[in-house]
Amino acid sequence: MTDATVGQLPAALPPYHEAYRQRGRTPLLVLFVVIAIAGVVGAGFIAASAEDAEGTGLSILYAMIPLPFLWFVFWWLDRYEPEPRRYKFAAFVWGGVIAVGIALALEVWAQDFFDLSESQTATFAAPLAEEPAKCLFLLLTFVRSRRVIDGVLDGLVYAGLVGIGFAFVENIGYYAASYLGSPDIKIAGAEGATTTFIVRGIFSPFAHPLFTAAFGIAIGLAVTRRSKLLRVVIVVLGLVASMCLHGLWNGSLSYGPDSGVGFALAYLALGALLLAAAGLAIVVRVRQVRILERSLSYVAQRGWIHPAEIPYLSRFGHRKAARRYARSEHGKVAARIVKRYQLLATEMAFLHDALMSGRIKPHGVERTYALLDAMYALRPGLRFPPALQSLPRHN
Repeated sequence: MTDATVGQLPAALPPYHEAYRQRGRTPLLVLFVVIAIAGVVGAGFIAASAEDAEGTGLSILYAMIPLPFLWFVFWWLDRYEPEPRRYKFAAFVWGGVIAVGIALALEVWAQDFFDLSESQTATFAAPLAEEPAKCLFLLLTFVRSRRVIDGVLDGLVYAGLVGIGFAFVENIGYYAASYLGSPDIKIAGAEGATTTFIVRGIFSPFAHPLFTAAFGIAIGLAVTRRSKLLRVVIVVLGLVASMCLHGLWNGSLSYGPDSGVGFALAYLALGALLLAAAGLAIVVRVRQVRILERSLSYVAQRGWIHPAEIPYLSRFGHRKAARRYARSEHGKVAARIVKRYQLLATEMAFLHDALMSGRIKPHGVERTYALLDAMYALRPGLRFPPALQSLPRHN
C-alpha cells in the first residue's frame, strides 16, 4: 500500500453490493427459510416417534454431535474462495428436507409397487432414490448460475453439505427407531440408540457426503469442459458412481456369504475412497494457492494492484497477519476493510485466471472490472503491514 493512496479511515465499513445480482434471489431465500423451518418441525416429529422425552432428546443430540466436525471439514476446504453462504445454507436444507422428502416418497412407492423386502429396498431402491434426490441440488445450482460451481473443490463442498443435511435428518429417524427397538433387534432404549450412534455417528459420519462426492467431483470436472456431450457423459457417470457406492454400502450387510466380512470389506473400500477424496481435495486446494499467486502476479504486472500486496492476498498466514496488523494498529474497521479487500481480490484473481484460460464465465470481464472498482473504493482505508522483504516468484 503506497502513501499516496492512504486516506482517512471511515467510521464504519461501507456496504458492498454485487454488480451483477442474480434475479429471484430474495424469493428463493425466503422459500428456503420456510423450507428450513418446516424441516426443523419435521425433524422434531421424527425424533418424537421415539415416544418419550429421553428417546426424543437422544435422537436429536446424537444427530447433532458430528455436525460441528463435519461443517469444519468443508469450511476448511472452502476457505480460499468461499462459496456464497446462501448456497451453502441451501445445500444443507436441500439435503435435510427436500432430498429426504423426495427419496422417502420414492422408496415407499418402490417398496409397495415392486413388493421389495427391507434388504432389497436398502440395497437397490434407496441408492436409486436418494442419490438423484441429493445430486439434483448441484445440477440445479449449475443450471441456475455457472459462476457458483466452477471446479472440483466447489463440487465437493456442495456435495458434502447436501450429504450432511441428508444424514442429519436420516440419523434422527434411525436413532428414534433404535430407541424403540424391534423384534429383529435385541437391544433398545438408550443402549440401542447409542449403539446405532457409534456405527453411524462415529464410524461412518462421512458416508452420505462421500456417496454424493462422486457426483460433486463429476460436475466440478464437467463445468471445465466445453463439449456439451462430454459434460453430460461425465455427469451421468458421476451419478452412477454415487448410486453404486451407496448400494455397495447398504448391501454389504444384506448379501454375501458372510455379512460381517462383507461389511468389513465395504467399510475398508469406502474408507480408502474417503482418503482418496481427501487427498484430491488437498491437492486441489494447494493448486488453488498457486493459481491465486500466479493470477495476482499477472494482475500486478498490469498495474491493477501493487506487487507488495500479493503475499497479503494469497497465503493464509500472511492474510491473517495483515488483518491482525490492521486491527492492532488501526482498529476494527481497518481489519474489516483488509478482510473485504482480500475476499474481493481472491474472487477477482480466480475470475481473471478463468478468463485468461479461455473458460466461459457469465459477465466475466464486466465482473472482473466491477471487483477491481470495489477494491479501489477500499484503498483509501486499506492498512497493510510493511512490504515483505521477498515476494513469491512465479514462472
